[in-house]
Amino acid sequence: MNRFILPLACLLCAGVAWAGVPADGAVARLPHVAFPAPHRVASGRLQAGDVPVLKRAGIRQVIDLSLDSETPGFDEAAALRAAGIVYHNLPIRGPADLTRANVARFDHLLGDAGTQRTLVHCASSNRVGALVALRAAWLQDRPVEAAIEEGRRWGLKSLEPAVRARLHASTGQAAPRPAS
Repeated sequence: MNRFILPLACLLCAGVAWAGVPADGAVARLPHVAFPAPHRVASGRLQAGDVPVLKRAGIRQVIDLSLDSETPGFDEAAALRAAGIVYHNLPIRGPADLTRANVARFDHLLGDAGTQRTLVHCASSNRVGALVALRAAWLQDRPVEAAIEEGRRWGLKSLEPAVRARLHASTGQAAPRPAS
């Protein structure tokens, strides 16, 4: 009897972990992809061929943080809507758009998504991670380093200095100086 408990426990744990991840392994081949939270996928730029993959994987919503001008040959909104996937666009150009208002809009979109499988993307997932880090600190009262780490899990890379500057400015703390 005991010899069945460990394998059964492993299967149950795998099922729980799998519940928040899209079923189609092709989603794992999206650029800069991460599965940072249950029912959430972060990725880089989408292409037309990705739409059927998202549909098969059970993605119900896409939150696009890129500008339409970044993909002039692909009408992402029309393609996703035609596939029955809800599409939202919150264009983030760069550091200047990392505002409390945009973080609040982003939080609202994620909140509205509930437990629906939702993909959040930009060109490289860097802007995704930036908004996630700011959301974690400003709206969820997470400490700066915990917020940065959460942003990294979602794709934060080159925008990290801008995020740190905003977080330190909002807390009244001086930003740490880089080691020399």
